[in-house]
Amino acid sequence: MKKLDWYIVKKFLTTFFFAIMILAIISCVIDYSEKVDNIVSKKAPLSVVVNYYKNFVPHITALLFPLFIFIATIFFTSKMAYKSEIIAILSSGVSFGRFLRPYMIGGGFLCLVSLVSNHWIIPVANKQRIDFENTYINDANFRYASDNLHLGIAKGTYVYLQNFNYNNFMGNRFCVEKIEGTLLKEKLMADYVTYDTVKKVWHLHSVVIRTNDSLYEKLDKVPEMIVEYPFTPFDLNKGDAIKEALTTPQLDKYIATEKLRGQENLNTYYIERERRTSQPFAGFILTIIGACIASRKIRGGSGFHLALGIALSAIYIMFQQLTNTFATKSTLDPLIAVWIPNMIFAVVALVLYLRQSR
Repeated sequence: MKKLDWYIVKKFLTTFFFAIMILAIISCVIDYSEKVDNIVSKKAPLSVVVNYYKNFVPHITALLFPLFIFIATIFFTSKMAYKSEIIAILSSGVSFGRFLRPYMIGGGFLCLVSLVSNHWIIPVANKQRIDFENTYINDANFRYASDNLHLGIAKGTYVYLQNFNYNNFMGNRFCVEKIEGTLLKEKLMADYVTYDTVKKVWHLHSVVIRTNDSLYEKLDKVPEMIVEYPFTPFDLNKGDAIKEALTTPQLDKYIATEKLRGQENLNTYYIERERRTSQPFAGFILTIIGACIASRKIRGGSGFHLALGIALSAIYIMFQQLTNTFATKSTLDPLIAVWIPNMIFAVVALVLYLRQSR
């Protein structure tokens, strides 16, 4: 690396980390103002609150990483262009491809940091953040009681509970259905159930078992049963937030378990897994686009470049949300859905690079 490379990389990284620091401070202030009533009323200890925001900062940083690396690139590059530094660099015989080398080094470094963080570090922080929100922020009814719960526990075996209370581990209107193809082979119904947290078994009360072999049906009534099912009450109330709190190896294991249970739509988890890889590369691609856009000195200066950067960021987010929706709600493959915005913007980056290289 030459002096020019160190000069640009230093400007790149300092601008990026300064922008992230400002974002983190503003986000923490806004988040605290929204949660302060719950924090005070539930008497959350100061050390716990500080630990929550220590884990909140990586979450919000990772969420907006590609956009801020893009805006940071445009900001400091347009400043260089405004001061005619880029004109001087290119006039000295440096090719535009050579000029972009420090951008690629800086973008590649941030891409690598984000890649490692997304897969292993940020999920750990998210777990502690979500635990804090469940303890001090979310309403007690959300944490301790749930209605109309459905869960697949094996292939063709499904569990339903009308409601479940996590205070006394008791649920009403319990039902287990075993389906083979289109035939309902067995349906077990209980008026209420309780879960033994020590022995890890379910106590079923007032049980009715209906069996069907396509020719004959049989109905049995049992006052009480003790059954060891392959799930716990906490499996019933796992929301979408759980995917953010699992490292990638844990997420793969969770997906495999849900597959064995017969869970049909796991696309949200596939999207989360692929997003952790695609997002850092989005930052790298947007770095090239930002450098190509902002390296030309124009009358509008930094203001025009920043406005253009924000507009392109909005388009990127729109593409991302659109493809994710198609993957979640339709048959679009999650891998393709997550990478479509990157592929489109990679083409844009190539076109801009070829145009600037002339």
